[in-house]
Amino acid sequence: MQEVDIAIVGAGAAGLAAAETVAAGPLSGVLLEARDRLGGRAHTIASPVGPLDLGCEWLHSADVNPLVARFRAQGLTIDETPPPWANIADSAVFSRQERAEFGEAFLALDARLEIAAQDGGPDRPASELLDPTSRWNPLLNAFSAYYNGAEFTEVSLHDYAAYDDSDVNWRVVGGYGAAITSQAPTLPVLLNCPVTTLRHDGPRLVLETPRGAISARAAILCVPTPILASGALRFSPALPDKIAAAAGLPLGLADKVFLRVDEPEAFPVEAQVYGDPNRTDTGAYQLRSLGRPLIEAFLGGAHARSLEGQGPGAAAAFAIDELVGVYGSGIRSRVHVLAETAWASDPFAGGSYSHALPGHAGDRARLAAPVDQRLFFAGEACSAHAFSTCHGAWLTGQAAAAEAIASLT
Repeated sequence: MQEVDIAIVGAGAAGLAAAETVAAGPLSGVLLEARDRLGGRAHTIASPVGPLDLGCEWLHSADVNPLVARFRAQGLTIDETPPPWANIADSAVFSRQERAEFGEAFLALDARLEIAAQDGGPDRPASELLDPTSRWNPLLNAFSAYYNGAEFTEVSLHDYAAYDDSDVNWRVVGGYGAAITSQAPTLPVLLNCPVTTLRHDGPRLVLETPRGAISARAAILCVPTPILASGALRFSPALPDKIAAAAGLPLGLADKVFLRVDEPEAFPVEAQVYGDPNRTDTGAYQLRSLGRPLIEAFLGGAHARSLEGQGPGAAAAFAIDELVGVYGSGIRSRVHVLAETAWASDPFAGGSYSHALPGHAGDRARLAAPVDQRLFFAGEACSAHAFSTCHGAWLTGQAAAAEAIASLT
């Protein structure tokens, strides 16, 4: 049985940050990853139009995001162009006047959510703050599906308001996922090595894997909440409070479809259109990101889950049909599918990023709390104010590793 001081489970952003911190200290460690690659939900692939980020893509709160300086120090190129969603393009389905009306409705909802979260009342669904008379509720719910991975009915008011964002969003030109995996630590790494059971009833922890058992003095768990809630990683003895907290923080879904486009000059650079602003089951389409001949479709929430359930190709077919509705039938022969994601179907993720269910805003702190000062938890779902982000995951990994080292030294 391999023996280490600290075992880190999960090699996404949190796990890589934890591994780097452990590697820089006096203790031994190992990083265990169920996939055949590093990065978790940060995953860049090559394409004919350049790198595509299938997972996290944006350096949110970039002016204060600690990964920005880190990446720049490595010589990686950071693009500071404002994001496409800040530039909604004119289209036949969404007039300038309608865009202004929707913007006003969004700001009004955001203000109501902020006030309600501060009034000392109980947590409740964010949807209760929608204006029942507003024609823009379907599109507001579509926004929530992209932003939270779920419609407002499934989103905790207090958790939504706790998210801290500076509204500065930049990109890594070579891919966010590629930048994250370039942070691979000097710590030993075992890929294709899922932890199925973590035993914590003895003087040392025992982590059972298909590649044999590993004994550790402490462990840092950096796995998505569905892995804990489903029992894919089982604790012995059971930790019902952790399972309940994970269940209260499910991963919402935001899937992408990447389309190479012929004659790209017909489309504005760094702009966005909606497929149908009158319904929730619609896509947001980012045009020519980084100036490339590319349309990137975002599909979220229950709609994205439905498309995943229809099998490969369904999301791409839907996106192309919506673009035909915006630009006419001629676009059908001018777009070519490069990739589509299916994060809900990913057995090592189960979704895209976490949101707290109504009444479960406190579950982030419950999930993040250590057990017996030898089981530590990290990942974006454990972040109090930067959940759903890569840098939020990174910071929790650093913090959990520092706490684990302190507990053993």
